Amino acid sequence: MKSWFPAPWLSVCLLAIWLLLNQSLELGQILFGILLAIAIPVITAPLRPNFPAVTRPIALFRLLSYALVEIIRSSFNVSRIILFRGTKNVNSQFIIIPLDMDNPAGLALLSCLINSTPGTVWVEYFSDRRELSLHVFDLHDEAWWIDTIKNKYEKPIMAVFE
Repeated sequence: MKSWFPAPWLSVCLLAIWLLLNQSLELGQILFGILLAIAIPVITAPLRPNFPAVTRPIALFRLLSYALVEIIRSSFNVSRIILFRGTKNVNSQFIIIPLDMDNPAGLALLSCLINSTPGTVWVEYFSDRRELSLHVFDLHDEAWWIDTIKNKYEKPIMAVFE
């Protein structure tokens, strides 16, 4: 049964989207939607990564809560710089951050959190050296950034997926 429905929620969502887009509950549309809902997940199964299970959901909640606060704080800071201070005195820099993590799911989550925060961009990950290249819009303290990424993001992510 798992081979017919490798991603049951994806199948349900595909069928619902198909029926909503066609705005029709005719038998032909329903059958074609069911065919798509079965075929697309089966065909795309090799493309979907296998993410490890979240073993500590409370740690994930704390991490996402901290990230939300940082996103809001950074939104205000970047907006204030752009609207009131101007960009001529902005110290935009690239920094290199050494990472201990090599879990693909953890790196993907870290990338999403960094890129969701205004003023920071994940530029490149050097897997051979386990280093992250990060661009910071207005850099004042490189050590603070390294400490924040390592202790506030990387360690909790490693705890979530261990």
